[in-house]
Amino acid sequence: MHKLFSILAILLGLACVPLNAQAETKTAVFAGGCFWCMQPPYDGAKGVTKTVVGYTGGTKETANYELVSAHKTQHREAIEVTYDPAQISYHQLLDIFWHNIRPTQADGQFHDIGLSYQAAIYYANDEEKKAAEAAKEKLAKSGKFVQPIVTEILPVMPFYPAEDYNQK
Repeated sequence: MHKLFSILAILLGLACVPLNAQAETKTAVFAGGCFWCMQPPYDGAKGVTKTVVGYTGGTKETANYELVSAHKTQHREAIEVTYDPAQISYHQLLDIFWHNIRPTQADGQFHDIGLSYQAAIYYANDEEKKAAEAAKEKLAKSGKFVQPIVTEILPVMPFYPAEDYNQK
């Protein structure tokens, strides 16, 4: 009887969960060169609910494509990834990042040269910092690269969404 009562209580408890309850989401910010190149891999990942391209890491209180691409703000092109941690982990987001950049290139990414194209992981807390540093160290020890891994790991800074015409 106790077992039946417990099952009934569980079922009633589940029935009380609002139908419009949303999963808890988190955000992560990555600079990986051209933000258009970073968006498709994240958009295709199960558990990523939204991506926004924009600018971060600079010294000015505002950023736009004209100023950033002219290297006048010290911002980098970046992507803000909103994700459901129950479906995709921060570690998996890091894995997507590492697979889509050239981690040994300090002057930009691929043919895009300049500070605005330099790769970086922006961490929001100590847990993300440790995960990013561990992933970087693992990649460095993997033997896949002869040159050192130069991708920076930096504290999160204000993120400025890019203009509508730069989204998607």
